[in-house]
Amino acid sequence: MAPQFLLELKNFISQPWPWWVAGPLLSMIMFVLLWFGHEFGISENFRLMCAADGADELNDFFRINWQSGIWNLLVALGAVFGGYLASHYFQAPEGNIAHVSVATQACLREANFQFEDGRVPLVPDFYSWEYLFHWRGLLIIAGGGFLVGFGARYAGGCTSGHAISGLSALQLPSLIAVAGFFLGGMFMTYFIFPLIF
Repeated sequence: MAPQFLLELKNFISQPWPWWVAGPLLSMIMFVLLWFGHEFGISENFRLMCAADGADELNDFFRINWQSGIWNLLVALGAVFGGYLASHYFQAPEGNIAHVSVATQACLREANFQFEDGRVPLVPDFYSWEYLFHWRGLLIIAGGGFLVGFGARYAGGCTSGHAISGLSALQLPSLIAVAGFFLGGMFMTYFIFPLIF
């Protein structure tokens, strides 16, 4: 009885979930965080970890009460652990590609993304150790990582911090930052990405 129930539960969790399930859950989480005076953001965890490791002795930026942000560290840890569980134990039987639009599949093929057995690989080609030693891989991984880190610090938060927490708190700077994220993403997709690949 129990194994059959667990199998049905796994199949239920592994199915594609519509937006109207995730949206209200995210809204509920944000309501609880704002109610208790917290703001959500993943990039803040880097500052917390540096402060916990003694970086406050080197720079005033890290002189914060990092213990008050342990809840945020647990959220980031849960995101990593949840992503691992989802990718290893809760994949839909028909694979990921069944839920990607035909137009998106065509664009991926035009950009030379390879499909394996009708599925998009879990990790694109340029996120591999071999590709890191190619100029394109170095540009995407190291250059992109630097720009994301610099941008998150310069903008006072990352995409999750501004788009989820900032917008839910009706903060105008977050609205401007999110507009910048989308414009930058479109510029990368339509102008820079085709030049690189």
